[in-house]
Amino acid sequence: MRGLTYRDAGVNIEAGNELVRRIAPLAARTRRPELLAGLGGFAALATLPTRYRNPVLVAGTDGVGTKLRLAIDHGRHDQVGEDLVAMCANDVLAAGAEPLLFLDYYASGSLDLDVAERVIAGIARGCELAGCALAGGETAEMPGFHREGDYELAGFCVGVAERDGLVTGADIAVGDTLLGLASSGAHANGFSLIRRILADQASPVDGNLLDRLLAPTRIYVQAVLPLLDDIKGMSHITGGGFVENLPRMFGPGLAALVDLDAWQRPALFGFLQQAGNIGEMEMLRTFNMGVGFVLCVPAQRAQAVVDRLKAAGEQVCVVGRVVDPNQPVGSGQLLASAQGATLG
Repeated sequence: MRGLTYRDAGVNIEAGNELVRRIAPLAARTRRPELLAGLGGFAALATLPTRYRNPVLVAGTDGVGTKLRLAIDHGRHDQVGEDLVAMCANDVLAAGAEPLLFLDYYASGSLDLDVAERVIAGIARGCELAGCALAGGETAEMPGFHREGDYELAGFCVGVAERDGLVTGADIAVGDTLLGLASSGAHANGFSLIRRILADQASPVDGNLLDRLLAPTRIYVQAVLPLLDDIKGMSHITGGGFVENLPRMFGPGLAALVDLDAWQRPALFGFLQQAGNIGEMEMLRTFNMGVGFVLCVPAQRAQAVVDRLKAAGEQVCVVGRVVDPNQPVGSGQLLASAQGATLG
């Protein structure tokens, strides 16, 4: 009688090895000179860039959330990898750090080589956009744990910054200007609510709406890194929307006053608000509303920063300013501070 094998239990080691072979060229395209080893080791090895005098490592981790459910259900596997990198790299950027290394975790019940390759190709593409190396990762088969056809993603990004160049928000003051960089859509936040809205619709999701919902999260690294000398604070508008993320830039004695009419809200958010009968404050604490990243800069440098961002291909506008938390709130304005939020 033949004894049981790992394959009998649902784990295909050969498929995992084949995936490593397939993705090696993808990882090679992201390689940085600091990387000391390729894929396949127990750990990723790298030196620090030599141009840093007093380097600080900045690390972040995130996933794609339930946007992944929508992508899997509709066979849209090619761009969720970009989302994964963006959610981590933009967080690292918000501290003033240059993304250096990225690692991923891909887990499924049974490894589908073609699907996994498509996902990891998206991760590699995101790493190229962020300028970081895809240094390694983990591919796990977990039969009996994940449903057939499902997979989970997690990402881990390590960045580097000069200790005296970290963007901490400590110098933010009343009167500073808030600049908003356009998002590509909902990015990777609020999808539990989005999926509830879609489930309540009588008709299937059409391809155009699906394209807009699954547009990958924008990666702001290349446009923002050259401007760090002019930036006092940064906020990645992720889960919690404007309400929770803007106050993370500064201390309790300050607030962000946002002019909600300063930019044209993408039609996607109007559809979601109407279809779900969602209140304005709930929208502002759930979605990015068309602004995926916010910079705080001195008022006298705002136009120069706007010009440089536009030259780099960004859609950017002045969305508000830093004020006292007791600032009166006018019509069409949002006041967000550590103490809470008020809608005019």
